[in-house]
Amino acid sequence: MLTLCGSPISNYYNKVKLALLEKGVRFTEELVPIRSTSDAVLAASPLAKIPYIRTRQGALCESQAIMEYIEAAYPQPPLLPADAFAAAKVRELTIFIDLHLELVARDLYPQAFFGGTVSESTQASVRKQLEKNIAAFKRLAAFAPYVAGDTFTQADCAAFASLPLVGMATRAVYGEDLLAAAGVDCKPYIKLIGERPSAQQVVADRKTAQAQARA
Repeated sequence: MLTLCGSPISNYYNKVKLALLEKGVRFTEELVPIRSTSDAVLAASPLAKIPYIRTRQGALCESQAIMEYIEAAYPQPPLLPADAFAAAKVRELTIFIDLHLELVARDLYPQAFFGGTVSESTQASVRKQLEKNIAAFKRLAAFAPYVAGDTFTQADCAAFASLPLVGMATRAVYGEDLLAAAGVDCKPYIKLIGERPSAQQVVADRKTAQAQARA
């Protein structure tokens, strides 16, 4: 059986978990702390990044590589279109969300979520990059009603896990949600995805993990 390793607090963990739940894949979960120095963790994920998975064939890290493995190993129900170009457009959106939105906004997280501070120069450079990237994302995203069109896909796994973080982080640091300010209103979309049983489980498990971390 497949084992998903990491923490339900991680958005990239939840991206993968959402895909597994949508596909009805049987899996177990193993709590692995961020930045672990364990040899066992480093053997599976050399940069100690989460999530990673363990399969009968071995371990696999990097969330998008895991997503591609899941799609190939468990093709039904599909989370990528059968058409090659349409599937590539879903991957394109996922890359935009992961690399050009969430990863850029991540520099704000120490101040937004963890009680730290971010320098004014970092705030300024992140804002400039995010405003540019959000405008580009807006040209690609359909929200019709799903992020890539009329079907739930891998891009929705990424969007549901990460777009709220971008909005919350920018609101906390800049006093405004840069997604909403650019005309990307995620609230109806997040509400729609949140009605899915898979998303409800992801959210419930994340809240439990957050509560345990605060205890």
